[in-house]
Amino acid sequence: MDPSFRDAVYQIVASIPPGAVSSYGAVARQAGFPHHARFVGRLMSQLPSDTRLPWHRVLRGDGRIALAGTPAGEEQVQRLRNENVTVLSGRVPRQYFLGR
Repeated sequence: MDPSFRDAVYQIVASIPPGAVSSYGAVARQAGFPHHARFVGRLMSQLPSDTRLPWHRVLRGDGRIALAGTPAGEEQVQRLRNENVTVLSGRVPRQYFLGR
């Protein structure tokens, strides 16, 4: 994977403030690589367990938790709720998305 893409993605994800979310596709577009949403997801899945990057603030474009029903998905939901983000039936309402 192109290091400039990876670095751009990490920078963008790091800039998502608490209480807000973005989508894999939006992060890819901001990084200058539209159509690379899956690569953003892959980068998020390969982060070390002790990362400080707020990976939990990146969701599917429709607001769904991509890993719903898994331990990582449950952790994502809990982290979002700790930031006062509403998660209903595995989905975050549009009002929490950046640039809505």
